[in-house]
Amino acid sequence: MRRLTLLAATTGLIVLGVLWVMTIPDRTSADELSGFTGDAGRGETVFWAGGCASCHAAPDADGDARLVLTGGQRFPSDFGTFVAPNISPDPVAGIGSWTVADFATALRHGVSPDGTYYYPAFPYTAYALTETQDLVDLWAFWQTLPATPVASLPHDVAFPFNIRRTVGVWNLLFLPQDFNVSGPLEPEVARGRYLAEALAHCGECHTPRNALGALDRGAWLGGAPNPTGDGTIPGLTSAQLNWSAGEISAYLADGFTPEFDSAGGHMVSVIRNLAHLDDDDRMAIAAYLKALP
Repeated sequence: MRRLTLLAATTGLIVLGVLWVMTIPDRTSADELSGFTGDAGRGETVFWAGGCASCHAAPDADGDARLVLTGGQRFPSDFGTFVAPNISPDPVAGIGSWTVADFATALRHGVSPDGTYYYPAFPYTAYALTETQDLVDLWAFWQTLPATPVASLPHDVAFPFNIRRTVGVWNLLFLPQDFNVSGPLEPEVARGRYLAEALAHCGECHTPRNALGALDRGAWLGGAPNPTGDGTIPGLTSAQLNWSAGEISAYLADGFTPEFDSAGGHMVSVIRNLAHLDDDDRMAIAAYLKALP
């Protein structure tokens, strides 16, 4: 019995050691970003396509107030309630002390400057597919945003989900390495895929999740329960959304359906974001949705 106990303890320590090494946070180095120059004008397009204001503006913010990324919105889930932090350029309360490499590390790997994992309520699992130039452009636009000294609120997440290192194991299992829709695509559809999967992270709401909170990629954009418990979020596949590409594009611009209904819930904020894109980009998203299997 003593030998079995020792063997079990030793095996456990080895497993923990292997997991510890395997979950050492990845980082984007400054060298990887050398040679890239940010353009704030292009970065603004990335900002709106990425939906940054939808989560990080203050609750009920409108107009220019949506550029003040004070945080505070609450997002309930099966694992606890996550609270969006202040990510304004304030050097103390926000991320004003970060470097562009810190910024890229957060978006690509879900890791903070001090090496702490972010919870995947922050959709770095989508942003991981963002092109380097877009990340650098987005950072350039970030420098133009107003700073706010409002302190971030803590998440309300209980044990064992409050152990951040376990997110590293989750990443090993579920962090995507490529787009969900693969294969040769027409240029417009490829652009729409990039906008929908990497930036706008449509799958975060419109795809169901497994027991560990990861997207069920076999049911990509097939609809999902509303995390608030209020109804369901509709599917976007061509079999479920029988609108024309033009009707989809128009909806993404003004929020009105072909039946003259209007967007509701969190989609209202998404429409406000996508209305800032040009018509070609909204048509590209529509083309991607029409091309879904």
